[in-house]
Amino acid sequence: MRLSITQSTKYWLSEHPSIVNFRWSPTESWGSTWSFLFSAIAIYIIAAAILHLMVSLTLRTNRRVPLGPIPAIHSLAMAMASVVIFVGILLSTAAEIRDTRWFWRRTKTTTAFQWLLCFPLGTRPSGRVFFWSYIFYLSRFLHLLRTFFTVLKHRKLTFFTLFNQSILLFMSFLWLEFSQSFQILAILSTTLLYSVVYGYRFWTAIGFPSACFPFVVSCQVVLLGCNLVCHFGVLALHLLKGGGCNGIGAWGLNSMLNAVILLLFLKFYLKMYLSKRKGDSSSEFKGSSRHSNSGLEKRDSKAS
Repeated sequence: MRLSITQSTKYWLSEHPSIVNFRWSPTESWGSTWSFLFSAIAIYIIAAAILHLMVSLTLRTNRRVPLGPIPAIHSLAMAMASVVIFVGILLSTAAEIRDTRWFWRRTKTTTAFQWLLCFPLGTRPSGRVFFWSYIFYLSRFLHLLRTFFTVLKHRKLTFFTLFNQSILLFMSFLWLEFSQSFQILAILSTTLLYSVVYGYRFWTAIGFPSACFPFVVSCQVVLLGCNLVCHFGVLALHLLKGGGCNGIGAWGLNSMLNAVILLLFLKFYLKMYLSKRKGDSSSEFKGSSRHSNSGLEKRDSKAS
């Protein structure tokens, strides 16, 4: 029974003909053109800005739009989708390593880890791994919905939110368009983190207690830091290998954008930490002043 379930999972997630024969092309893949990408990003930014303006003009300051269970359902759906993508690309990676290991001798790739970091030159966006990269790209559009939930529920829209979501969508497009190296590890780490983060959001949305520290922001900072470290590994392999890595130009742009997002996250995290420290110190000062005033009142009452 367990063997049949395992075989079925492997078939549907890594051996199905639609996965094995996948090819990224404008004629076969939805959303695979540059015009579609830039139009989608522009529509997302304009729609979010218009919604924020409408909410700010029509609702009072303390009013919020009730969303009911929609955010919880979205978080659960994203957590499940992330788990499926993680398992799918993990099984597909194992299958690709099994089927293409013989070809590595011609490309000076000696280990599977090198292949994960550095695709050989001439790699085409087709096959199992790029199918799941495409599914990950499509899932980025579902992530955009969270921006609208935030606007409706918290009346909040920041430049960082729009920039971060747009850049992540743009980078996932680059992975496919240029068969960029390192994308397998990036998708594995991202979907693993998203399954945890969205599971946590679903947990808190249905009424369970939240963590005593900024859990989501901390996870995102850890992810960006790990990705940045792996980017140095890609650069080292590109310089040391004779042929270099495929999609190195897109990788360079990706690295720069990752660094910018990491700096913005660290700035936000530091600002939040300092404001919390300031709030704690002010509350302690108020508490101590109230305590000293009450002590003086007690001594005055005793003296009288």
